[in-house]
Amino acid sequence: MSYEILRRRAESFLRHAIDDFDRRDYDLVLFHVEQAIQLYAKYLLYRRLGDFPKTHSIVGLLKDLVKIYGSKELESVIGSHIELLYLLEESYITSRYIPREYDPEIATRALELGKRLLEVFKWLEKAS
Repeated sequence: MSYEILRRRAESFLRHAIDDFDRRDYDLVLFHVEQAIQLYAKYLLYRRLGDFPKTHSIVGLLKDLVKIYGSKELESVIGSHIELLYLLEESYITSRYIPREYDPEIATRALELGKRLLEVFKWLEKAS
């Protein structure tokens, strides 16, 4: 498997999140943002390690990235948004098993965080 597909899918999930927001599908915004973060994090871990943890915990994946890449910027973003990151993890699970809706404010914050993290990820990719 070419690990580049993880990056391409991550970018696609973020575009889907933007489209979801425009359609007011706020629960899908959170799901697609979570998927974008998860897949890009796995892509970066694979680039460095040749593998990635088989987990759906974006918080765990992001903390692994901080350790491996030594990024203070990523560490700061995580610290500033830890509650929202855990909410995104929850949205991944609830999207499959529990009907849950989110409001536009949460969707906006999630989308902004997704965009910011993908910016940081792209910087990490270029810097390594």
